[in-house]
Amino acid sequence: MDRKLLDILVCPTSRQPLALLEPAGLEALNRAIAAGGVKRGDDATQAEPLREALVTRDRRTVYRVDDGIPVLLAEEAIATAQAEGFTGA
Repeated sequence: MDRKLLDILVCPTSRQPLALLEPAGLEALNRAIAAGGVKRGDDATQAEPLREALVTRDRRTVYRVDDGIPVLLAEEAIATAQAEGFTGA
């Protein structure tokens, strides 16, 4: 993801800066998704694993990145507390 774009992106609800989710966090989240236990903000189940994601500074919310495009919709956000082993959640 372009560094300049990443520098200006913020969470649409909390206005916290966003950063790329590191591989360990992505792996923990994808394990929870594979187990079928991850719901998005709109209460829909996140069925597809994430290839790339952005995380808020407090590490409580993740937004997926589809084909290099951040999906910054509050209803599509994923609460990291759902993922066992997600550090900082």
